Amino acid sequence: MEKQLVFGDFHKILSEGDVWNIGGFPLPDGTFWEYREPDAVVIVRNGTLYVRAPLSRKHDKVQILDNAKHMYYSVEDVVVPEAGEVSFELDIRARSQGTAPGDLYDGYVSLNLLDFTTGAALDFFAGNDKYASVYAVLPFPGVEVPPSDKTRFFCIFKEDTDFKPREFNTYKITYNRAEDEVVFYVNGTEVRRERGAPVKFNRFTIALGIMTEKDLTPEGSVSVHGQTVIAEYTPVKVAIRE
Repeated sequence: MEKQLVFGDFHKILSEGDVWNIGGFPLPDGTFWEYREPDAVVIVRNGTLYVRAPLSRKHDKVQILDNAKHMYYSVEDVVVPEAGEVSFELDIRARSQGTAPGDLYDGYVSLNLLDFTTGAALDFFAGNDKYASVYAVLPFPGVEVPPSDKTRFFCIFKEDTDFKPREFNTYKITYNRAEDEVVFYVNGTEVRRERGAPVKFNRFTIALGIMTEKDLTPEGSVSVHGQTVIAEYTPVKVAIRE
């Protein structure tokens, strides 16, 4: 049995809480850190979401809060079937201005599948001339990550240049809970397979983001230096097979 869902309705992007919310995390002082660039330009046409964001947001103490600059979370989570698999697919176009050539992590466009019950994340990052698949369990603020007798937190990136730079590419991530297996595809070709996932992913929040990934220094954030990232996304097609 297969169930298909579509997460789009980008014409409702300004009605936060309907289909999409601005992403972020609650902070210990009771405030909420928003992944929202104040000068982002958002355009929806022909069912596609376009976001052009001059980067300005940064956090000097918490890496996860510094990384994402502008991000939308799906209001509805996708529940992972106990047996079978779930897949997520969309087209992304990434272009940037003022980013360092060859440095994907200086500014990129992201698809993030976030499981806030485990801290797990499956991602694609796309830049001007390179993309990466990402497999991680992270210390998200306010999320209790289950203890482990192995490495509890990790983030494994795999970079590649075999895609159409600055054009639309099709990205797909498939997760099989029973087999503990994750598969990444670009333009219909398998580019990565992870076996023996150390946690059982339970449910995914779909996130569409504009991000950087620059390590904090003793002086704080170094992720913003005048660069602009342009993101385009088609609706996310989800297939649940049980």
